[in-house]
Amino acid sequence: MKAIDGVETVEISTNFRGKPEVYHPTLIWDDHEAVLVDAGIPNQLSAFKEAMTRAEIPFSKLSKIIITHQDLDHIGGLPELLNEFSHPVDVLAAEEEKPYIQGDRMLLKVTPDFIRQISARIPAEFPPERRKAILQVFENPPKARVDQTIADGEELPILGGLIVIHTPGHTPGHISLYLKRSKLLIAGDAFMIEDGRFIAPDNCVDADLAKRSLKKFLPYDIQTVICYHGGVWKENVNQRILHLANS
Repeated sequence: MKAIDGVETVEISTNFRGKPEVYHPTLIWDDHEAVLVDAGIPNQLSAFKEAMTRAEIPFSKLSKIIITHQDLDHIGGLPELLNEFSHPVDVLAAEEEKPYIQGDRMLLKVTPDFIRQISARIPAEFPPERRKAILQVFENPPKARVDQTIADGEELPILGGLIVIHTPGHTPGHISLYLKRSKLLIAGDAFMIEDGRFIAPDNCVDADLAKRSLKKFLPYDIQTVICYHGGVWKENVNQRILHLANS
């Protein structure tokens, strides 16, 4: 889905967590390079290749993958993507998220109770080997190196300037990204769109901190938001963010 010139979402339809969902990793590109924000879930390499082909971006042009946070639906496809390239592709993430993405620590939300919930959602008609393969992804999440850590307020020289905004709460090191030139926010899971509503996220490690983090967006003029869960939102963005931050 096109957001603006040089920015598109890669739509991944799945029932990865036992319910129908659509994820929206983001492609950013200019004449010099292409950057992917978030890597989706395992076994979706073809979706990324098809999206880049439609946008007429050579797959070999991808130079960076920025991870907004550690959740499995954001990092699950990272090893497959990296293994597909003959040239180095740098992975960027916040310092707080690095040990989880690299597999040095277990993902915070993948608890024994979470595994039991996922197991209960797997259809009874699935054969034992498929059930085992599904649970294996959650019990032993994909992992990949992080080449560069990025911090709050840092500006990356991508498409006229990409500002890192540390928005903890959903996870401790969650980041969002603001494209200055186009006034576009890649929110990660700082916001979501559900049933036609632009709302604050759920499933947070610290819901109160996630709510306070919304105030980090207030200094920015934001005309377009890309939510990983929900896609593109352009209606009264600044007013809606102000309302959510102060409600």
